[in-house]
Amino acid sequence: MSYNLPQFPQLSINMPTTVANQTNLQAFAADVRAGLEQHPKRLSSRYFYNVKGDEIFQLIMQLPEYYPTRCEYEIFSTQKQQMLELFRNGGKPFQLIEFGAGDGTKTKVLLKHLVEQQVAFTYVPIDISSHVLEQLSDSLSLEIPECKVKPLAYEYFDALERLSADSNERKVILFLGSNIGNFTGERAHMFLQGLADRMNSNDLLMVGMDLKKDPLTILNAYNDKQGITREFNLNLLDRINEELGANFNRQNFTHYPTYDPLTGETKSFIVSTKKQQVTIDALGQTFSFDAWEAIQTELSQKYDLSMIEGLAHEAGLQIKTLLYDCKHWFVDVVLEKA
Repeated sequence: MSYNLPQFPQLSINMPTTVANQTNLQAFAADVRAGLEQHPKRLSSRYFYNVKGDEIFQLIMQLPEYYPTRCEYEIFSTQKQQMLELFRNGGKPFQLIEFGAGDGTKTKVLLKHLVEQQVAFTYVPIDISSHVLEQLSDSLSLEIPECKVKPLAYEYFDALERLSADSNERKVILFLGSNIGNFTGERAHMFLQGLADRMNSNDLLMVGMDLKKDPLTILNAYNDKQGITREFNLNLLDRINEELGANFNRQNFTHYPTYDPLTGETKSFIVSTKKQQVTIDALGQTFSFDAWEAIQTELSQKYDLSMIEGLAHEAGLQIKTLLYDCKHWFVDVVLEKA
């Protein structure tokens, strides 16, 4: 059976970029400087997601080649009762905490089910963007008005520490969408270790992980025929132009993804098609690019079961259960403290 996402409204991808605040702009500038001074050059994938980038990614989620969101949506649609039984805390209230909730498309399936079953819980979406949280809260007040929502605009670990200080309720932490795959192996370990250190023995963590599969299926997900993923990648150059006063000419760059079936690493690059220089006014610097020099913009790790088990063990966590889609292309891993 095939599961399709709810249709998003038709979106424009030509909206102006906005900057949340001066602190974020300074961090953006510092990260761009550090990345372009590296050899090889890098730009962080976290900066894909400005207003325009968010809209492009919503389009990507509807692409026939882009399977991860549909696979996880299927898991939530078909296994929401199993999640309820896992998360239920003997009738005691618990906190359902989600890192980087976005528009909540998948999570709303679970939230509606929990509300319908009269489960005692508070939904706590966490994101550094107050704008994103406001949009999510507004949509939830219309779609699931009975759901108790407590949004927090904090970094993830800071939010967990605040929640632990405010309440001793069970925490069920969601980190979905294979976002863990954007970390290198070392950073993924450090991230999970940091969560484990902040979890109580009764808490749970559910992490979405994209699995190894036909290499062409994976590669096509990052190189769609319509060129929407290319637009998503090159929008990063537009953002640097708009927010930092750069003069990138996107016609002089191309999008190129790779997948290594041995390591499970999918990488995306912006490649300079000619020898050129780019000036970034906010940095007061000019950067040189050789012809066919690449800038890495994304890492998306694909896992197998032994890799997942090793990652959990190293972080002091153990697997409670594995929730797969019907094709076993994606898994939501439920973890507890070892």
